Amino acid sequence: MRSDLIKSLFMAYAEKDNTKFLDIANEIISDEAKKNHTLLAKDLKKVLNNRNQNIFKTDSISKRFKDNIPIPRDSERGFPLLEIREYHCSFNDLVLNHDVSDKLITLVDEFQYKEIFNSYGLKPKQKILFCGPPGTGKTLSAKVISSELNFPLVYIRFDSIVSSYLGETATNLTKIFDFIEKGEWVVLFDEFDIIGKKRDDPYEHGEIKRVVNNFMQMLDNFKGLSLIIAATNHPHLLDTAIWRRFNDILYFDMPDYKRRHDIFDKYLKVFKRADNLDIEKFSDSTEAFSPADISQICEEALRRIILQNKIEITNEEVNWAIEQQIKKKEIIHRN
Repeated sequence: MRSDLIKSLFMAYAEKDNTKFLDIANEIISDEAKKNHTLLAKDLKKVLNNRNQNIFKTDSISKRFKDNIPIPRDSERGFPLLEIREYHCSFNDLVLNHDVSDKLITLVDEFQYKEIFNSYGLKPKQKILFCGPPGTGKTLSAKVISSELNFPLVYIRFDSIVSSYLGETATNLTKIFDFIEKGEWVVLFDEFDIIGKKRDDPYEHGEIKRVVNNFMQMLDNFKGLSLIIAATNHPHLLDTAIWRRFNDILYFDMPDYKRRHDIFDKYLKVFKRADNLDIEKFSDSTEAFSPADISQICEEALRRIILQNKIEITNEEVNWAIEQQIKKKEIIHRN
């Protein structure tokens, strides 16, 4: 890309000049198209078209939650029970199976048509369970939904919620639900099995069982406008009664060959590729790899290329990165 355009783009952003920003962005797209970088030009145009209505809305989002009630804290240690985060991403950042992808899009559509739903006595689905192996896109999907709805993401901190004091864990959950009922958020209970585990587990004490009961009651009684997402890598640990509390359940599976190919293609297209770059072979040799694994492989390969001052990505770098990821997975499985 031309350095003068990049500099002007950053200056327009710093000055919060929306019109100038969009004009320069369109000029960059036109310039890339003239260079026959048609794929990049198409992707840039799609991003711009999807997001140009929300440029520089960060301030308004921040004001919405910074002027809200204080973030709840654990009484025992004073730690915040949640974090409020903002993301700017889209469904283009996800590579999922069609069923999950369609359900996520429908979920966003329901919230955007909530007034029409209300006129028929209906409400959008507000309580969703994400489950599946680690690294399959559960947390990223929550970030995308937050961005698409223009709702801040409330990330629940389980390291602060679970207290050593009897009764304090349930109190912390009450504080969280009181907070999220006073705004419009996408609320992510990540690693949900920590507080949603089976009540008949003989290894769990009575406090956890009471917490599970309290949490189910809070879900049942929730009357707010937020979207609640619970995510777990271990659905087999969840209490059977928990499942019925959710409006929908989405299973994030490991990627098939086509999706692995799409993920490699997505992350490697940021760099010039050698003519013989064998994405088919990479996709075939990573059958047991999650999207997060493949993302890390691509990042390692790109780092190696940059450090070696190479001008294109070759099979050597990607094969090396795959081997490194295999070694890392072996270490994890041994421990």
